[in-house]
Amino acid sequence: MSPRPRPDARLRLLCFAYAGGGSAVFTDWAAKLPEDIEVNAVRLPGRESRILQRPYDDLRELIPDLAEAIGDRYDSGPFVLFGHSMGALIAFAYARLLRDTGRRGPEHLLVSGRRAPQLSHNRPVIHDLPDDAFVERLRALGGTPEDLLNNPRVMRLIMPGLRSDFRLNDAYAYEPAPALDCPVTAFGGREDRHVDEAGLAAWAEQTTGPFALRMLPGGHFFLHSAQERLLRELAGILA
Repeated sequence: MSPRPRPDARLRLLCFAYAGGGSAVFTDWAAKLPEDIEVNAVRLPGRESRILQRPYDDLRELIPDLAEAIGDRYDSGPFVLFGHSMGALIAFAYARLLRDTGRRGPEHLLVSGRRAPQLSHNRPVIHDLPDDAFVERLRALGGTPEDLLNNPRVMRLIMPGLRSDFRLNDAYAYEPAPALDCPVTAFGGREDRHVDEAGLAAWAEQTTGPFALRMLPGGHFFLHSAQERLLRELAGILA
């Protein structure tokens, strides 16, 4: 999904949202990044217009299907991957698959709000909590709008997708493999309680190319609260 298609774009930015998030997370980005960048966002099953489709809860099933759905549309020109939290894990796994299948890989991997994949999981497991406890954990994490959390009817509709996203995160098991050769930049929020600077710095092990770490003001969802700052950083990298 591209909110502003730009067929003559110099570079494409393919974005993956956090657990429970959809392509709408990146709608504003197209208007705020340079005009020679085309912003594309992946809309996974179980959310937005695909709310009735079965969501994925296993990364090993998601990534091959994702690659098939994307096809060869990024083979002909340069692109960059961006993912936040769960999206960072998906972007990383997708970059690995492209490398392993001999396809064109990203010019840069941008990961945000997630510890390096080789590190142990340090966030409480929540996907199997009772509904009330699950909603309270979502409220504490801060990524789900309060009006949704307070609407039982809507929550019944989106709960399967939310649980599947967190199950995908909770069940992920890192598999050692050669490092990527593209540059990697990791972004984090200085007040994020679960994704610390050391956990972000460990992404350096996943590339043989340049690595950079950028810490921004805010908690886990700094990509919203510090959006202007994040997009300035991205514009500089993409230039």
